[in-house]
Amino acid sequence: MLAVIELGGNQFTVKVWDVIDVKKQDKEVNATITTQALLISDEEGKDTKVGTPTIGGSKVELKVLEQLKGEKVRVFKMKSKKRHMKNRGFRPHITKLEILSIA
Repeated sequence: MLAVIELGGNQFTVKVWDVIDVKKQDKEVNATITTQALLISDEEGKDTKVGTPTIGGSKVELKVLEQLKGEKVRVFKMKSKKRHMKNRGFRPHITKLEILSIA
């Protein structure tokens, strides 16, 4: 069974036991998050339910595996012909989630 969920302003297509990386969620490790699905489908795509915006009664359970920092993102700004350059970077905070069940 496939589901499309929205977390942290992004949408993810997930199956049971998938592991996804999302923007930081304020939950502790081994905590459980429950969210509603935007779309639920079987593997072949024959039985599909689409929500407006979510499917009433749907439930997707996620488990927090770990809180970590992602790879460095470089931010380079330049103004041409002015000799003005800035090179900065940051490491975004990421939450690693595992899909436990889709109902």
